[in-house]
Amino acid sequence: MSAMATFVQDSRSVDYTPNADVAAGDVVVQGSLVGYAPVAIPSGTLGTLWCEGVIKVGKDGADAGLTAGALVYWDATNHIATSTSSGNKLMGKMAKAAGTTDTTCYVRLQN
Repeated sequence: MSAMATFVQDSRSVDYTPNADVAAGDVVVQGSLVGYAPVAIPSGTLGTLWCEGVIKVGKDGADAGLTAGALVYWDATNHIATSTSSGNKLMGKMAKAAGTTDTTCYVRLQN
């Protein structure tokens, strides 16, 4: 009897081959999967996206909804984290609160 499944890789990272250059530190959205590129990935080259861990990203300056543990979404148009779900992709939960005067926040990736 053959196995029902075969382990491929752990869920902390996924293989990714971009169709355009990805810079180190970029947040990449694939469908509903949000990942972080720890190193640059040239177009057409196999690389890795991290899908777990805490990352520091820019945030919506007027956003007061980014409390510790709150769901946070990635605004791929403006390249910022936001508490607004509409039109954005869930990226995880806030690792700690960020106030309206903060320009960055800490997000625990959750896919």
